[in-house]
Formats: sequence, C-alpha cells, structure tokens
Amino acid sequence: MFSKATANFVHQIDHEGSLIHVSRLNDSPKLIPMALVVKRKRIWFWQKPKYQPTDFTLSDLLQGDEELIPGVSEADFVSYKGSYGDKISGKLDAEAGSVSLSMKGQGASKLQSCFGKLKKEELDVRKLLRDSDNRLVNMEHTLVQQLHKRADVLAVVKERIFTTTSCFITQTNKEQCNFQGVLGLVGMLGNTIKVCVKDRNSIELDSDVSLEIPSGTVIAYSINELEIKKNGKYGICLQPGTIGGFEADTALMPDDYLDMVDSRCIGSEKMDLFPLAELQQSTRCDFTKRLQETLKDRSALSCLQCVLEELSSGETLEEDSESPRTSVSALLDQLGPDEFAPLKAAHLLVSAMEELPDETLRLLSESSPDFVEAFDLLLCRLQDSSKPVSIQSLPALLQDNQTFQLAEQLLSSTGVTLKRDADRLWMETEHRARVLLFVLGLSIHGLSLLCSGL
Repeated sequence: MFSKATANFVHQIDHEGSLIHVSRLNDSPKLIPMALVVKRKRIWFWQKPKYQPTDFTLSDLLQGDEELIPGVSEADFVSYKGSYGDKISGKLDAEAGSVSLSMKGQGASKLQSCFGKLKKEELDVRKLLRDSDNRLVNMEHTLVQQLHKRADVLAVVKERIFTTTSCFITQTNKEQCNFQGVLGLVGMLGNTIKVCVKDRNSIELDSDVSLEIPSGTVIAYSINELEIKKNGKYGICLQPGTIGGFEADTALMPDDYLDMVDSRCIGSEKMDLFPLAELQQSTRCDFTKRLQETLKDRSALSCLQCVLEELSSGETLEEDSESPRTSVSALLDQLGPDEFAPLKAAHLLVSAMEELPDETLRLLSESSPDFVEAFDLLLCRLQDSSKPVSIQSLPALLQDNQTFQLAEQLLSSTGVTLKRDADRLWMETEHRARVLLFVLGLSIHGLSLLCSGL
C-alpha cells in the first residue's frame, strides 16, 4: 500500500523526472540529507536501476575524524491527496448436455492516500564540496569493498519530500460473485425422468485496510551519484544523466548496448521466452488474463516484477493477503521443484513490460489474442528486413483498417512511426525510442507465446 501510494505521487508530481519514490516505510529514517544510497544494476540492460538506502552518510566514508555537517534548506512543497481505482468484471456461461453453469463476477479496488501538506529539504551541494575539499574516501570501508565487487554505484541524497502531519493510506477491495447451476436428468428408451436442480449462490468479499503514516515520513527523494577514483578521490555528478561509479568501470547506457546487439542477440532474448509456450493451455490462459489485468496498474506490475525476480533467484516468499504472488499462482502450481525455465521466462517478460510507457501498457492490456499474434508477426517482419515489407504479406487481421490503426497506435506510444504507401510498409524510429521498441518486441512476443503455445 505504501509503495503504491508513493509511486502514484511521484508519477503525478514528477513523471519522467528525478524523484524516486520510497518503496518501504522502514527506509524513511535512513533518507536524510547526505545519506548514502546504493544504485543497483539490474539483470537486463533496459531495466531501470533499483535504489537501496544504507545506514551510512558520506561523512562515514571519508578519511579523517572531522564530521561533515550538511547545509540544508527547507521549503513548503505541495498538499497532496490522491484516489486511484479500477473495476474488473467477467461472465462465464457453459453448457454440456443437460448440465449448465452460469458464473458472473465483478470487483473493484480503490487506493486513497492523503499526505497533507508536504515539505522539501534540499542539500547545499556547493557547501558540501567546499567542506569536503581534499578529503579522500576510505577505500577499505566495508560498504566500498562490497559495492566495488558488484560494480554498483554510490549516491548521496540531495533532496527529500516528507509529511508534516500524520496521514492515512486506505485501500478498499470489493468482490462479488454469483453462481447459478441447473441440472437435468433424462431417462433412457424415451422414458423421461425429469429431475431439475437449481442453485443460486452469491459471495461478497469486502476488505478495508487503513495505514496511518506518522509526521516526518519521507515519501520521495532525489540523489547525486558519486564518482570514486582509485586513489580515493571522489566527485559528485552534478549534470543530469551523468553516471557515477568506481574508476575503471565502464558504464554503458541502453542505447550503447543496442549498438552492440545484432538480430541474433535479439533472437536469443526471444528464445529465452520460449518456455512460456510449453505451459499447459489452461495455465497460459489464466496467466495471460492475470497479467493483462496487472498491466492496468503500474505499481502492481512493479510489485509483480519484484516477486518474480525473487522467486526466479530461488528465494522463498511469505504468503500475505496483499502479495502479488497470486498473479503467478497458476504458473507456480504447474512447476515442479526443478522447473525454473518458465519462471525465468515470466520474469523476463514482466521485466520488459515494466519499462514500457503507461499508454503502451494500457493498449496491451486490452489487446485480443488474435491481435497479439498478428502484431508479433508484423514486428518480426519489420525488424528482420532492412527494406520495406509488402502490405500484402501482412497477417489477414491487419488488412482491416481499424485493426491496422491499433497497430499504429501501439507503435506510436513507444515513439515509433509506422509508414506506408500503396503497397509497402516500414518503420521510422527515433534514436531514443530504440530501447522501447526492443522491449515492446519482447513483450509482444511473450504475450504471443502465451496466447498461441507451441
């Protein structure tokens, strides 16, 4: 609940900006000005990094006994109140011989957060640079040693946004399901014996959870990365987009990776998704349905990604009422103790989807299986060919103008323009959109494998 509320706040206040939402309430006391945060690299190059607050400040890492005292300015920020929700409904009618079954369900979820008046504290970076001039980093410090081995990046907290009064986060879930069954028995040899049983059941489940957040709780922060030299000298990265780290580490941006990736490497990533196609049809259908529902809520998608990351690494999670593990329950039930390939494939798929824009996720959540398979084939042909492809070679479904417009809209949401003339079709991709096109290709191929199977 806390992570969803803070993620929604950052999305509304500073979308595509520098603010990082606080995902764990326990991290709030650690996020003071000049505190050290670890920027952890992810498994795949397109993934956004994860941030882990530490118990140390920059002063703890520098040689010498003199403690750095940060200069901090404080100002009013905004007053914030948000309400987010969604509705899900479905109906199933089945009939086999004289047995019929009807099931109808609907549910609603609503998350309300009222953070009240917020304040912002900002670190005086210029004062910090003056006070720490000629100070060296203790390269033998345990934190430095651990991070150097992992090639992670250290950063200092530059600003933080926190509550000034106690406030509440409330999540309300309502579910209703109606069942109706009819059973008829017909005798043999024309002798009719009629037995009719009708059953109606209605189940309602309500949950209302409220979380009180104390005054002074940090809900978002921003950082400056540190660049640490071999001799212990350090610098603070002041320019946006500048990457810190340890000297001799070569940090590549996603576009740099794509320059090194050829079609065979992209094909190899898609092959890693293939275990999804080997799952039983019922498992694939159930997982696809749950996944598309999750795409409507970015914070839920991020939680699902975290669950899959931990499970695919062999960790065991505790069950709880709010765990997104239920989104992968159908998948987990089909796996034996040694079958991790489908789990890792699901992790790859969800990790790719997490990097897509909100509009792209919305369109994918509403896409039918037939469209997913046709669009996957279209992308493969466009990416495999250096020349325009024939419109006549498109899947039959995309020959329809309305469906073709949906394909155009999906590509446009990632910064890719679909061009066509009388009989040819091609893509025009902005350089900054190359990563998004790559992860869209993985996402749509994974969904296609779930829809079509082998």
